[in-house]
Amino acid sequence: MLSLNKNSLKDRKSWESAGYILPNFDYVDVMERTLINPKWVHFGAGNIFRAFIAEIGQQLLDENLTDTGLIVVEGYDNEIIDKVYKPYDNIGISVTLKSDGNVESRIIACIAESLKMDNTDFPRLKEIFVSDSLQMLSFTITEKGYSLKSADGNLYLNISKDFLAGPDNPESFIGKITALCYHRFISGARPLTLVSMDNVSNNGKCLHDIIFRFAEEWASRGLVNKNFLEYIDDPAMLSFPWTMIDKITPSPGVDVAKHLRNTGLELADSIITSKDTDIAAFVNAEETGYLVVEDSFPNGRPPLEKAGVIMTDRETVNKVEKMKVCTCLNPLHTALSVFACLLGINRVSDAMKDNDILKLVRKIADEGMPVVVDPGILSPKEFADTVINIRFPNPSIPDTYFRIVTDTSQKLAVRFGETIKAYICSDSLNVDSLRAIPLTLAGWCRYLVGIDDKGNPFSLAPDPLLPELRPLFADVKLNNDADYSSVLQPLLSNAAIFGINLYEAGISQKVEEYFSAMMKEPGAVRRVLHEL
Repeated sequence: MLSLNKNSLKDRKSWESAGYILPNFDYVDVMERTLINPKWVHFGAGNIFRAFIAEIGQQLLDENLTDTGLIVVEGYDNEIIDKVYKPYDNIGISVTLKSDGNVESRIIACIAESLKMDNTDFPRLKEIFVSDSLQMLSFTITEKGYSLKSADGNLYLNISKDFLAGPDNPESFIGKITALCYHRFISGARPLTLVSMDNVSNNGKCLHDIIFRFAEEWASRGLVNKNFLEYIDDPAMLSFPWTMIDKITPSPGVDVAKHLRNTGLELADSIITSKDTDIAAFVNAEETGYLVVEDSFPNGRPPLEKAGVIMTDRETVNKVEKMKVCTCLNPLHTALSVFACLLGINRVSDAMKDNDILKLVRKIADEGMPVVVDPGILSPKEFADTVINIRFPNPSIPDTYFRIVTDTSQKLAVRFGETIKAYICSDSLNVDSLRAIPLTLAGWCRYLVGIDDKGNPFSLAPDPLLPELRPLFADVKLNNDADYSSVLQPLLSNAAIFGINLYEAGISQKVEEYFSAMMKEPGAVRRVLHEL
């Protein structure tokens, strides 16, 4: 049996004969050098890091383009570190699921240290942050990691406490990051780059602004040196590049685990942590991946472009991000997931076999293309075609609608609102011509009813606005010819959710009509989707 640890990797012949791609560097030497002279620290130890960011670090080491690995830090779910990093000496397996059915399994051994943002590991983080060698921090902490306020508009309790207490013993994640930056500032004010790699519009600005807000609060109370604000705001000292990242990294698949066990790997079952993270000793992901980064690194950086990262300027990053999020991928994902749920289709690849859903996804792309932002370095049409024809239909990707439909209320403003606003502003386009977009918005409202197209109740995916959205549909039932205008009005008029008041946009009537039609009887969702 093959065991995943640093001693087992010495038996290269056994691993290679089992079909694994092994590191092409001295593991022990790299780990020791990284601990002494850390250059790259990543925050967010989840699947996107392990399947994409860590692979970039691995490639740089394999090709002798850098001599240090990464340090990873988890700030939300400590069980990830305790259960899939520490037990395996921070070594993992990245499984690439190719669209032709082939599987590629790679040993990822570029992670020198795994830490938690708790009191035990915080002193070690402070040591790292004063290192002259430290060049960059990268982040995959999800959209929610950039929020200071809860759905009711009030500051989270730990944020409020941190604002008052200062940098000595912060509780919140961003409070701790700001405190670490302050520690670097008072220890010599060395330059550093903080790279958000999350799917958040203008992510670099978001990261800068939330850290600057902490610093402002602390400075106003005399808890930090006021020059700390200048340090954060000076791109020659602290830079916050904008980025666009795109790679589908679903939860660990049962079939993937079976394949790995068949190679002779001693593999524990995947687990669901107490914070609902689905993790295992391996990660699985699609072959396609994009990472576009603004090239602004005041303390230097690894040669990321030699590992497939597109290094460019801020304007181009912004255009790529808008192309993907507003037109070529994210809206398609949302449309697919909503209707897959209502029609009882679990896997994304199976949903793409459904002719009605496939046509809807194509129509969403078609409606967005007249107003798509073309970044120049990637073709929007080719990007969308790859999504529709290769990426989503990939039968090897164990991706489900439930993962995609999570937090939909936080995503609609960008994924659909921007296209609606662009139509309104256009001299040659008319919002009345839209069909697939209002149908998708109506489908999401229908999803909030919590009853599928057969009339069976189902569990909604997590969403921070569910407590206020679900009551709107509490008395809504199928087989009802009621007027749903009063039910939908509080939702469709909410510009915070859709990016625009849908009544003012002139699109609400269609949404109401489609919703009413899908509520008439079991099977109505299928009928309406097929007809439209």
